[in-house]
Amino acid sequence: MLAMGTWMTLKLAALSLLLSLVLGLVGACAKLSRLGLLRGAGSLYTTLVRSVPDLVLILLIFYSLQIGVNDVTDWLGLGYLEIDPFMAGVVTLGFIYGAYFTENFRGAILSVPAGQLEAATAYGLSRALRFRLILFPQLMRYALPGLCNNWLVLLKATALVSLIGLSDLVKAAQNAGKSTNSVLSFLLLAALVYLVITTLSNRLFKALERRYNTGIKGLTS
Repeated sequence: MLAMGTWMTLKLAALSLLLSLVLGLVGACAKLSRLGLLRGAGSLYTTLVRSVPDLVLILLIFYSLQIGVNDVTDWLGLGYLEIDPFMAGVVTLGFIYGAYFTENFRGAILSVPAGQLEAATAYGLSRALRFRLILFPQLMRYALPGLCNNWLVLLKATALVSLIGLSDLVKAAQNAGKSTNSVLSFLLLAALVYLVITTLSNRLFKALERRYNTGIKGLTS
């Protein structure tokens, strides 16, 4: 049960991370846009998400999605359709942490010297090439510490999705503990699994930091 719960937690965290990264980049571009409407939408997104507790947002988004789907199926004359808890968890966590990644990427983009992008434009590089060769490698150098921190918080937040019926690591530990009258032992095992995952994650991000800091004096050790 713990192994299945761990696999569920890793899948949920990984897919939520991908969605968060996409939303974070889109949100950062919106907040840095010259269009006031996009800046306003980006600011509203990050302000609302960061002002409301994750648990409240998870319940609000999950039940809002379920109600919305039910309204659509009723209008089409279809039967009741229940949202898959796993997909609901991915969408919910991705939406929530996309706001945090938005601010992370926005700060990283602003840290890249504007003169380098202007020079790339002067050399005739397309927008895609400027992003791939100039902007992205440098923004990653600035963003990685924050990305690591947000990933670890997201990983731990997956425990909250047990409230919407998903059998993650915490839920599996609780069920195993209740069936064996050893709740504390299984919760300690779950905590140990989280510790192992976060330790490996830290090592991976340290390796990525060394990769993107290559050639930067004093930042490659």
